[in-house]
Amino acid sequence: MSIERTYIMIKPDGVQRGLVGKIIQRFEERGFKLIALKLVQATEEHLENREHPNLILSTATLLTSIDYADYADLKGKGFFPGLIKYMASGPVVATVWEGLDAVKTGRVMLGATNPLQSPVGSIRGDYSLAVGRNIIHGSDSVESAEKEIKLWFPEGVTQYTSALESWIYE
Repeated sequence: MSIERTYIMIKPDGVQRGLVGKIIQRFEERGFKLIALKLVQATEEHLENREHPNLILSTATLLTSIDYADYADLKGKGFFPGLIKYMASGPVVATVWEGLDAVKTGRVMLGATNPLQSPVGSIRGDYSLAVGRNIIHGSDSVESAEKEIKLWFPEGVTQYTSALESWIYE
């Protein structure tokens, strides 16, 4: 286990439903340290960024079985325009969290992509019902997290020592 950074994005439906504070609270209560946060209206151009296909594939909750190498064909898929419109339909909250096994633990906290398969107590299990409106995205690997962090936070993240760290880590 190691200290990692993960990218967590609250999607437009999560923002519109007023769940931002509740979601942030869960990560803080778990012991993760918030090192970047911004509310941003994603443009279709930003979402279609070909250098960061993981952004689209990981936020496209219906696409978990598509390999990233298939991105060149993604624009031709029937769902792609709707996905882009949904992700650009309202502001998103982009965050970066740091902590022990942040990527894996973050994914567990989110729950399954399909909210109906997510356990009660997970974010999706508690707050969503439909795959296409599952309110949140989390990086699926350390490598994906670094790419997503660079895309959404080109200015970098804040590094600091939290007063709580000595109470969270051995």
